[in-house]
This record gives sequence, C-alpha cells and structure tokens, in this order.
Amino acid sequence: MVKTKPFVKWVGGKSQLLEQLDAQLPVDFGDWKDVTYIEPFVGGGAMLFYMLQQYPNICHAVINDVNPDLMTCYRTVRDMPEELITSLMDIQNIYNELLTEDARRDFFLAVRDRYNEKNLDPIENTTKFFFLNRTCFNGLYRVNKKGLFNVPFGKYVNPQICDPMTIRKDSELLQRVEILTDDFEATFDYAHGNTLFYFDPPYRPLSNTSSFKEYTKEAFNDDAQIRLKKYCDRINEAGFHFMLSNSDCKGKSEDDKFFDVLYAEYQIEKVWASRNINSNPVKRGKLTEILVHNYTTTKANSYNGNTQMNITSIYAAEDKAQYNQVI
Repeated sequence: MVKTKPFVKWVGGKSQLLEQLDAQLPVDFGDWKDVTYIEPFVGGGAMLFYMLQQYPNICHAVINDVNPDLMTCYRTVRDMPEELITSLMDIQNIYNELLTEDARRDFFLAVRDRYNEKNLDPIENTTKFFFLNRTCFNGLYRVNKKGLFNVPFGKYVNPQICDPMTIRKDSELLQRVEILTDDFEATFDYAHGNTLFYFDPPYRPLSNTSSFKEYTKEAFNDDAQIRLKKYCDRINEAGFHFMLSNSDCKGKSEDDKFFDVLYAEYQIEKVWASRNINSNPVKRGKLTEILVHNYTTTKANSYNGNTQMNITSIYAAEDKAQYNQVI
C-alpha cells in the first residue's frame, strides 16, 4: 500500500506525531461503525490523510479552515487532480530552466505578486499556492494584516513542485471528504452518530516572539482559545468525542497554567514533538505539546485492561477554582 502524505508543507504539521496521536484515540475507535471524522483546523492534513487510510470505518469526513486559498487547494486536488498536475509540471519546468538564483528569486516574486491579486481561477490559484509553498523560506504560510502572502524566497536548488503520485492518492482519499471554509464552530452541524473531532488550532505562543505563523489576517488569541474550549464543551455535552492538540505552555513556564485551568475537567496528555522552524538554531529541537480528550480509555492506556489515570489529568482544587474565573 502506498502511504499517503500531505500535498503541502505546513508548519506545525502532525506527520511526526501520527503514532503518538493514534495511540491516544479511543480504545475501540477501530470498531466504531459509520464514523464521521471532523477536523475544524485541517492545515496541512497529515492527520486527515493518515486517518482516512488507516481507518476504513470512516465513511464521511469533514475538514475546515478559514484560509480560503488552502481550502481551494483541497477542492482542486479532490476534483481536478490531472489538470492540476499538468499546470504544476508547467511551472516546475519553467522554474528549473532558470539558471541563476537571481532569476529564480525574480520569478518567485512575480508569482507571489500575481498570487496576491486574489482574482485567480482554482487551478492557477492552487498552482501558485503549491509553487510558493515549495520555494518560499522554510515552507511557511504567513500573511500580513491585509491578508497578503509575504514569506521571502527560499533559495532551494531543486524543489519538487509537482508530486503526481501524492496528488492522485490524496485526491482518491478526498472523495469522501466534505470541504468547508468557515469558522470552526460551523462544523458542529455535520456531527452525527459515531463522530470524532480532532482539533489542531493555531497554537498558543510560548513567547512574545514565537507567534510568527499567522495563516490568516485574523489572530487566534486567548479569547479564541477560550471560545474553542467552550465549543469542546458543546461537543462533549452532545455525546461526541474530541481530541485537541496545543502548545505546552507549562513546559516553558511552570507558572503558566492557562491550559491546565481551561481544560481541567478533561484528560490532558503530553507528547514529544520536534520544531525546526525557529530562525535561531539554538531554539530548535524537542519540546512537549499537550493533547486533550474527553474520553478516558485510549489505545495507549488499555493494554492491561484497566484505565490508567495520567498524572497530567489530576488537578489541584485551586486550578479548578481558577477555571471558573477564566471562562
């Protein structure tokens, strides 16, 4: 079986964490019937493509993101893979024929300017999105306050702009996926029966200088994090399951109990991740992230047939008191 992978590079993507995330799914998830899987912040889609390939009991999936250009990419890959491949091969051939770094930088800037005009048809828009994603600095997707893509040239020698095998395989999997471009709360109407939500929102920054990854012109601040938690409460009360990733603020500062307090009534695990996008090499490396879920028994903690309480799920009474103040 050909393993699928995301068709774009995405900062904070979950490719490296898939085994850890899989281990934190509900213990009997593979036995659920007619599953609906929902990702309200799909990003690069590493978890999406993994779940669709790994779990054939997912009959229907719903993905969402407020970045309209990203969601145009998903629709184009799903609905027009061959036209997209042809267009990507054309731009890749043009780029590869440019022999100097200056010529490639000028071409990159011209493509970026055209992309920022925002009046392109789906094939051209997606082609330029892919091109910029593969040739910009570190594969970042960042926009300014006007919503214009502003990542600089990346100086790659032979970037793979077109990957036909990945596009065709992803297109095949996306046939059972509904694609939205809306606020994350709009996904609730698509939940029914055996539904699992996986949230990978913009992470809460660990420092004042780490919130570089503005995927849209609207910032995802603490008020948005609190609104997301209330949405998780709504999902929980409706009887659905959810799992949520975010930064481990407490790992940076023991005094930062924002998520400990906010999600005090749910299970909180920690997973290890690598981050290689900091401009300062000293600040790259391993760090912990949190994983929140509203079910007790996971695949990881069921090996002895007994539910094991993770130490990070136990909170002092003072933290629970603080929770009421936060919301």
